Amino acid sequence: MPTIDTVLFDADGVIQQGTSDWRGTLSSFVEPAEAEEFILDLMASEAPTLTGKGDFREALAEVLQRWSSTGTLEEVLQLWHQFEADPVVVGWIQQLRAAGIGCHLATNQQTYRRAIMHDERRYGDWFDQTFYSCDLGLAKPDPAYFTAILTAVDRPGTSTLFIDDNEANIKGARDAGLHAELYDLSEGHEVLRDLLAKYGLTVV
Repeated sequence: MPTIDTVLFDADGVIQQGTSDWRGTLSSFVEPAEAEEFILDLMASEAPTLTGKGDFREALAEVLQRWSSTGTLEEVLQLWHQFEADPVVVGWIQQLRAAGIGCHLATNQQTYRRAIMHDERRYGDWFDQTFYSCDLGLAKPDPAYFTAILTAVDRPGTSTLFIDDNEANIKGARDAGLHAELYDLSEGHEVLRDLLAKYGLTVV
């Protein structure tokens, strides 16, 4: 068993989850036949902003105009506010930190959502360090994203565990030399507890 002294946690799907049907809401802003392409266009417009390129609000406004959306910019932006952190997972992170395990947030976010998480909801209080892709200029699953974090925390990949709900991100982390495990909050807390225990990390 490897000796793990550092854990990187993804945000969406691992420590937090949405509180609304964002896909259904977005679909209601255009004609039903256009909904899927509209959502794909919106996601594609967000992609560059995840590494700090461009302004998310401006990119979103262009998509809404292009599709003659009935939703206003502010209405759509509200969907990026509709999420909540899981108190059990957050509590376990504090237990690990108290036991001397370095715990860091490793998430792909644009600056708009980063401000919600970090500035409004003070996610930084829960972690030793927070790594938002928009700040690093790199995004998962690029192995360089993980290498940059390892450099910042001054730890080797061999003693670092990364937890994420996306298979491509897991591969990127492993390619960078980290231990990485796939996990989604929908699987339940006990699955996460067992996953951590597999690496000698105990939470109660």
